[in-house]
Amino acid sequence: MVNKAYCNFVKVCQSCGAEIYSGAKICPNCGTRQLKPKTKGKKSRITAALLALLLGGIGAHKFYLGRIFQGLLYLIFSWTLIPGIIALFEFIILIAMSDERFDARYGKPDVQMASKSDNNRFT
Repeated sequence: MVNKAYCNFVKVCQSCGAEIYSGAKICPNCGTRQLKPKTKGKKSRITAALLALLLGGIGAHKFYLGRIFQGLLYLIFSWTLIPGIIALFEFIILIAMSDERFDARYGKPDVQMASKSDNNRFT
């Protein structure tokens, strides 16, 4: 049986799996910065593609992907129909894109490596 007090002070490194202090920001074993778990859900490539097809002329897919400035530009220039044409091409690109590439472009990485200056603290 694991002591509950011990569990409050220990967590597992997101990269190497070693037990580290729960307040540690960088793993002393591998030097990986420990990020807080995502509270938002993962973005869906299919949802973004459907938004680009159906509501792309007003920039709905850009707002969904977190590109607020681009979404505002689509909204402002929607009367010219140019954003609708661009959104049609983006629909095709999103459908043809792999999930890994979509996550790399629009998602946030789960693990970041610590900068060189942060690693010097442990040596």
